[in-house]
Amino acid sequence: MDQKSDLHGYLRIRRTDLLAKLDGLGDYDVRRPLTPTGTNLLGLIKHVGSVQLGYFGEVFGRPSNRVVPWLGADAPADADMWAADGETRTEIIEFFEFSARHSDATIETLALDAHGDVPWWTPERRRVTLHQILVHMCVETARHAGHADILRELIDGAAGNGPQDPNVPARTAEQWAAYRSELEAVARRAGAH
Repeated sequence: MDQKSDLHGYLRIRRTDLLAKLDGLGDYDVRRPLTPTGTNLLGLIKHVGSVQLGYFGEVFGRPSNRVVPWLGADAPADADMWAADGETRTEIIEFFEFSARHSDATIETLALDAHGDVPWWTPERRRVTLHQILVHMCVETARHAGHADILRELIDGAAGNGPQDPNVPARTAEQWAAYRSELEAVARRAGAH
C-alpha cells in the first residue's frame, strides 16, 4: 500500500466506526444531548459529514453543489452539531454517505501533493496539500468517533466496536462496577492530598 491508500483506509474505518454508534438506538437516543455543550450522536455524524464535504470539496475546487442549509448564513448556531425538527436520521445518514462518496472521489482523483486552499483558515496556513487534509480529516473523524464511543457508553453501556472488540476487556457488569469503584477510590485518595 502507498501513503494515500493507508490514510484513505484509516479514514474509511473511522467513518464506519462513527456511523456504527447509531446501530440499535432509537431516535431519542441518537439525538439527545449528553454533555453540557449538547454533544449528541446524530450531531456528530452531521458535523463530520459537513466538514469532510468542505475539506475534500471546496478546498480542492471540487464543490458538491449540494445545498447544505445548516451551513447557511441564516442557520441557527452550531446547526451542524444537532438534528433539527424535520431533519430525519435517514436524511442525515444519507448526507454523511454522500459526503463520504464525494470525498472519496476527490481522494482517488488527486495526488497527495495536490494543492488546495482552506478559505476559513488564517492566510499563512491556508495553502494545503491533499496529504495534509487527509491527515487532518483522519484526526477529526477519529476525535469525533471517540466522542461517540463515550456517548454510546453513557446511553446503553456499549463500549468499543462491539462485544468482540479485543481492546475492551471482557468483564461482567459486576466486574465493571468493582473496577469503577476501585478507580473512584484511587481518585478520592489522590484528591485528598
